[in-house]
Amino acid sequence: MRDEYDVIVVGAGPGGSTAARTAAEECDVLLIEKRQEIGDPVRCAEGARRAPLLEVLGLSEINEKWISSEINGARINAPDGTFVDITAEMLRLEDPFYYVLERKIFDRDLAKNAARAGAHIMVRTRATGLILEDGAVKGVKMNRLGDDFEVRSKVVIGADGVESQVGRWGGIDTTLKVKDIGSCAQYHMENVDILEKTVDIYLGERYSPSGYAWVFPKGERAANIGLGIQGSKLNAKRPIDYLNEFVADKFPHGQPVELVVGGVPVSDALKTIVGDGLMLVGDAAHHTEPMTGGGMPQAISAGKTAGEIARKAVRQNDASVKVLGEYETEWHNSPFGKQRTRMYKAKEFFFERSDEELSRMVRAVQGVRPEEMTMRGVAMHVLKNDPRLMLMIRHLL
Repeated sequence: MRDEYDVIVVGAGPGGSTAARTAAEECDVLLIEKRQEIGDPVRCAEGARRAPLLEVLGLSEINEKWISSEINGARINAPDGTFVDITAEMLRLEDPFYYVLERKIFDRDLAKNAARAGAHIMVRTRATGLILEDGAVKGVKMNRLGDDFEVRSKVVIGADGVESQVGRWGGIDTTLKVKDIGSCAQYHMENVDILEKTVDIYLGERYSPSGYAWVFPKGERAANIGLGIQGSKLNAKRPIDYLNEFVADKFPHGQPVELVVGGVPVSDALKTIVGDGLMLVGDAAHHTEPMTGGGMPQAISAGKTAGEIARKAVRQNDASVKVLGEYETEWHNSPFGKQRTRMYKAKEFFFERSDEELSRMVRAVQGVRPEEMTMRGVAMHVLKNDPRLMLMIRHLL
């Protein structure tokens, strides 16, 4: 076992594997993963918008084996039972505009790509600390199958998820406010009656206080069915309790074959994502959409940029904040980074609305025609149907 690499990446999710692959094009890279199988267990609903995903992967078409379902519409269900359908045609997007992936296959293939690029991969290997010298990160302390050891490196990339410790060990404040954590539970279920090409979203306090419930199709009579609840709304009733009630109400004949639980950051941008010798990507850097909690394309994009900057740092033999800060700047100036604050404000607004207000919003956009699906068109439609509602949402437009 080697005791030194140019770059160490902690965490083999999409962001970590992409960072490892990109860095490995020029550098000696070690990618470690605490789980024994990359991609398992799945810890998300597995959905991603088609265009951003293809863009960050640099592909014109996606590998078919990664796809579980192609989605051409979404149904937003209000607390009062009304709903609105949004289709690819209405949004002027290519059909399908959304994929539900097989993350166990997708994540593993990204890790395989890193290996093919030259990265060394170690599973069942946990980071237990960082090697610090004069405040700079110089490697990772690890445990593999009960054995403790240290591996030095010029750059460490933390991609260790929402529960990330790498950032905190390196002196980056990654603390999340309770209201900025989505606490989630999800079943993969069989024998469910669903719209096979439509994602169903359910709003309201009954199923998911300050959050939403989802149904992501995964083939004939199969789906990922879950929900996320704002952390500040949690009490004695757990997310799994809400999920069981939701399933009993909507899918009484469904059979769960897998359960996943966990958290996701739904916060504003983490301003500092680098330190001397250290970069953070993906959930570890809070690179998720505040409204939905999704973050796969963002993590891949950040991983690619972090890998490129890691190569530059190794070439220059300088992994100081001055060099690695280029990654932070590029992220904040990227389309994903620029949208964050606005999306966070929208999340704060919508998740503070009462059931009646949410129902009013859904009713107000019912009947929107495809030619009206612009910001101005939707605003005019809402103004016609519910003028008072415009006063409520005007600062988001």
